[in-house]
Amino acid sequence: MDWNRIEGSWKQMTGKVKEQWGKLTDDDIAQINGNREQLEGKIQERYGKAKDDVRKEIDDWSGRLN
Repeated sequence: MDWNRIEGSWKQMTGKVKEQWGKLTDDDIAQINGNREQLEGKIQERYGKAKDDVRKEIDDWSGRLN
């Protein structure tokens, strides 16, 4: 699924985001509000992962949503 569709339906996507990245809080998800860069940053912060790893993880996850 392309990011524009994810961003446009962010409220519906929050459950799937929490399934994938359970360490993200409700406040994190509300703050992200569909912004991919903020999602990347929060995942890096909560999981201590490298930026490139997080980007690939998000790409893989969004690709499975189709």
